[in-house]
Amino acid sequence: MKVWHKYGIGAFSGTIDLGVFRPVKRRIASIMRRWVEPRSTEQNSIFGAIGHNLAIVYHDADGGYIQDLGVYAQRYYDEIEVDKEFDPTKSRYGIFVKMMYNWQKSDPEFVDLSAVTKEDIITHESPVLTVKDAVEAGLLPVVTDYEELDTPMGLPELPPGS
Repeated sequence: MKVWHKYGIGAFSGTIDLGVFRPVKRRIASIMRRWVEPRSTEQNSIFGAIGHNLAIVYHDADGGYIQDLGVYAQRYYDEIEVDKEFDPTKSRYGIFVKMMYNWQKSDPEFVDLSAVTKEDIITHESPVLTVKDAVEAGLLPVVTDYEELDTPMGLPELPPGS
């Protein structure tokens, strides 16, 4: 059902009570449907485990690496033409997830996103160690001045007492 909002709100995206809202293309109203709890499947469990693990890896990454992802995300948004109105890769985390899934596609025998750790990425010098490496490996599209986005995800952990 099409919903028109009051008080100057053009469109709304999200969930309130038992309704799920999505903006219409011109953003003058929202489409609403009833929220239904999804059926639990094995694929949902795998997808949830991957999402949980990627969030941990992302939050363990160095601040400079996260900042490079943000710079890349802005350049991606400005330069890359997308077909969809709502592109999930407009954020630094969206870019990170896209990069990690592309890495898994490039090497499915080695990369298990539900178990990969920051230490695995660093010690194996993977193509997602820096944003620059990911672009050069073809995991992310080329944007202007991507070469300067070379902050590594982090440094290897030193043993205690080193």
